[in-house]
Amino acid sequence: MALGDLSAVSMIMRRDLIRFSRDRAAWAGSLARPFLWLLVLGLGMGSAFSGFKGASYVEYLFPGIVGLNLLFASFLSAISIIWDREFGFLKEMLVAPISRHAIALGKAASGATVSTLQGCLVLCFLPLVGVRIPWTRFIEAFPAMFLIAFAMTSLGLVVASRMTSFEGFGTVANFVIMPMFFLSGALFPLDKVPRWILVFSHLNPMVYAVDALRAILLGVHTFSLPLDLLVLTAFSVLSLSLAVWAFCYRI
Repeated sequence: MALGDLSAVSMIMRRDLIRFSRDRAAWAGSLARPFLWLLVLGLGMGSAFSGFKGASYVEYLFPGIVGLNLLFASFLSAISIIWDREFGFLKEMLVAPISRHAIALGKAASGATVSTLQGCLVLCFLPLVGVRIPWTRFIEAFPAMFLIAFAMTSLGLVVASRMTSFEGFGTVANFVIMPMFFLSGALFPLDKVPRWILVFSHLNPMVYAVDALRAILLGVHTFSLPLDLLVLTAFSVLSLSLAVWAFCYRI
């Protein structure tokens, strides 16, 4: 990648980070989402579940809510493409003397960075739900969180590149995000679901994302951590490749 392309990636990341830092609604949503799921679902329905491999239900739920924040924030960060198209900034980037690969990479990297920060906001609720996780495990989980966010941001860019309205993107986003989340094992173990659901869930990258977070944070998992990271890396490469293709030939 040329030096100019690296500068473009840095510029795109800096711009999106500044915009996020000034977006109070995004900060509020990043805090409200885990609050509702952890306190209402975790504490309200925790007595109806026996936990998972020695972990209480709230402990089991916590990595899933981190994954939820990453998934929503990452995928929805791609709406900035529609925003930039609406106000003409995207056209300015496309005609600039930089490659479209750099634009796609910059958008994916900036969305992943912002989404990882939003995923870390879930830590604010640890004292409220009584979950005790050593802070060193969150440092270990940070690379996995960024990898998850990068993959989902790239997937969102693929969808956003074909959308021309905020409403259309929102409809498609819900159609993609909700099945990925509910079939990820974030809310309940998947070992007792019907076989056809289990087959579909194994094709869902969020299953491996949540399992990786649960393995790092709690030490309990369904798959091995290397397998989780391998699947997420492969999905990241595939999603970014599709995003680059979309920016080169579909925008």
